[in-house]
Amino acid sequence: MRLFFTVLCIAFLLPSCSINKMALNMIADALTGEGSSDVFTGDSDPQLVGDAIPFAIKMYEALLSQNPDHQGLINTTGSMFVMYANAFVQGPAEMLPQARHQERQSALDRAKLLYLRGLDLLYSGLDKKYPGFSASFSNGSSAEFLARMKKADVPAMYWSAAAGLSAFSLNPFDLDLGMRIMEFYSLVERAYELDPDFNSGALDEFMLIFHASIPAGMGGDPSKVEIHFQRALEKSGGLSAGTYVAYAQAVCIPAQNYDKFKEMLDKALAIDIDANPSNRLVNIISQRKARFLLDSAAQYFIFFDSGDNWDDWDEDW
Repeated sequence: MRLFFTVLCIAFLLPSCSINKMALNMIADALTGEGSSDVFTGDSDPQLVGDAIPFAIKMYEALLSQNPDHQGLINTTGSMFVMYANAFVQGPAEMLPQARHQERQSALDRAKLLYLRGLDLLYSGLDKKYPGFSASFSNGSSAEFLARMKKADVPAMYWSAAAGLSAFSLNPFDLDLGMRIMEFYSLVERAYELDPDFNSGALDEFMLIFHASIPAGMGGDPSKVEIHFQRALEKSGGLSAGTYVAYAQAVCIPAQNYDKFKEMLDKALAIDIDANPSNRLVNIISQRKARFLLDSAAQYFIFFDSGDNWDDWDEDW
């Protein structure tokens, strides 16, 4: 009501074009302000959110078409592409059985395209704010641009890096994205300098996955994995199931350490989803992934022992 009253009063004082611009800015500010994402991340129904996000993305894109320079809209729309691709396209696809390989691959291809759409949008916002930013990585001037960035740019930097590296992870043979790995990592490095506590340890979780998954010759550093794992736990208060799931996948599976794998996933499942209301949806989705990984352990561990008595099984057969 206050917003409506304000717009109505100003309508008598300014030309209509100014009114439209002001109204669009006020709406955009309200939709992208601090805490606005809790509408999605704090929900307890993944299906409801998954069904709603595509409509929300198109609504934000419609607003952007009328207000293309609004940084909040650019960052929110770009990050929603990345979140939707990860939680509602790639995640479910990776849980499909091998018999549905074609369907799985189709979904992963779609997820990659969504990641890249998000990346393009986020980079466009950084280009508007810092003209020449995206070209700086090819002309050798990126350090200068990164040095100029501020704490307010951290969300765009984080989501850009997440988009780029997630797209690469779905096709490691994509040479164009492979050549940009250090570009994306440099964004996270600078973001970490500006706001190491961003989103309760999200940057540390990113660093954990990066250093555990990327070969040393491409920037990975196994010696940093445990450091960032512990920092992520501290900054989230141990209330992020995703941190444990990330460690189980990125560290325990390659090391073929089933006991540690199970320990991490059990800890993820033990988290009370209501202990951190603003992160409720993320924890629910992470716990679903944890259950799937535990149930599918035989696919990941060569010497996995399910505990079944195969002699009895043979007699029954």
